[in-house]
Amino acid sequence: MAFVIEDTRLGCPPIASTLTASTAAGRSTPWKLGDIVQATDPVYGAGEFIYLLGVANTVVGSVVTYDGANAGTPTWQTALAPSTANLGQPLAVAMSANVANQYGWYQISGSAVMATNGTLAAGPGPVFLAGSGQVTSTQANGKMVNNARNETATGTPAANQAVVKINRPFAQGQIV
Repeated sequence: MAFVIEDTRLGCPPIASTLTASTAAGRSTPWKLGDIVQATDPVYGAGEFIYLLGVANTVVGSVVTYDGANAGTPTWQTALAPSTANLGQPLAVAMSANVANQYGWYQISGSAVMATNGTLAAGPGPVFLAGSGQVTSTQANGKMVNNARNETATGTPAANQAVVKINRPFAQGQIV
């Protein structure tokens, strides 16, 4: 993937890059945690990306949650999406191996390459949380990823990955 940012601000890090805490901290930058930019790729088309703080064991395509807060202030901290029913949290897709104490871009709309547990069927169809930042097409009550549908089966574009069309996805919340 070669997404190129279309934003007019200068100095935004490339979509597939990762910054260490020491690199990002204390700098006067044109971007900040929670910023959203648009970028395009010649194969995957246009997408939106949000700048977030990484978590251990993240790989390219990991599905993460990012709604953490500390005393009411957003932390923009990610966590690998668990296989938890009725999670009700926003989701994003890692564009780099952005691990703990690192900063990077996460996709929130467009055709995203997501990590799978090896069982995502050819689409279009619903997508469900499979745990450890992965998705599956195996139905599980309360684990549907809203605003997402699979476009390819696992193995495209690579092993344990699939292309999923997303539009600000979120994990299914409580059923009432």
